[in-house]
Amino acid sequence: MGFLTDWLTDWIREMLAGGIMGNLGGLFDNVNNRVGEIATQVGMSPGAFSPGVFSLIRTLSETVVLPIAGLILTFVATYELIQLIIEKNNLHDLDTWIFFKWFFKTFTAVLILSNTFNIVMAVFDVAQNVINSAGGLIGGATAVDPGMMAAFEAELMTMSIGALLGLWLQSFVIGITMVAINICIFIIVYGRLIEIYLLTSLAPIPFATLSNREFGSMGQNYLKSLLAVAFQGLLILVCVGIYAILVQSVVISGDPIGAIWSLIGYTVLLCFTLFKTGSLAKSIFAAS
Repeated sequence: MGFLTDWLTDWIREMLAGGIMGNLGGLFDNVNNRVGEIATQVGMSPGAFSPGVFSLIRTLSETVVLPIAGLILTFVATYELIQLIIEKNNLHDLDTWIFFKWFFKTFTAVLILSNTFNIVMAVFDVAQNVINSAGGLIGGATAVDPGMMAAFEAELMTMSIGALLGLWLQSFVIGITMVAINICIFIIVYGRLIEIYLLTSLAPIPFATLSNREFGSMGQNYLKSLLAVAFQGLLILVCVGIYAILVQSVVISGDPIGAIWSLIGYTVLLCFTLFKTGSLAKSIFAAS
């Protein structure tokens, strides 16, 4: 009778341990895959991420938005010429050199406007070069170590049935949490790329105002926002590097339940910090 009881206890323990490992293993695999993709995604240029979308954005920018920006530049240049003329004692003290100044500024503005898309892509090329260089320095595997999960399974086999049942019930809560985190990571990484495309599509309009002192704040704020979004990828990569170090520092032996919740906590922390990278990048570059 004692043999049958021991066999039944071991069978229940193995069943609960297997269920817990199945739940946690699959969940961490999904998050590990998503986190592992972050470094790859933030290191891609807008053209490499989706050539079809990139071509669409470029066509819209050059054929739809650029003519509107040309009208804005015409208004800005005319307004600035009028201001240059009337500020010289209402035409009583007029210097001919101001026309050369106006011509040079207008020529420069037209040159910048006609190369807006190339300038924007140059900003992202510089940012991607920095991100790719940082990717080689920020090392460490982002995934939960398979050996760690094996040690956790061994710890489970030493626990009582009651404790295993409680941990099995907790796995449902963990499952909901990890699925939500997986979705959040997806939204943050891909949302940044969509924001890049949106900023690029309207680039000619703020660029048309850069040459004027009064209207130039629009173009300056745009450039700040552009730099913030471009270098947000570096902050995302730093978050992933910190997450990798924290995950690898978790010790399973002695307190397996606490270790698993530590992994969950670090993943939640990763999600929170990824959300903060956008506002942090804007504050660094003083983008409104």
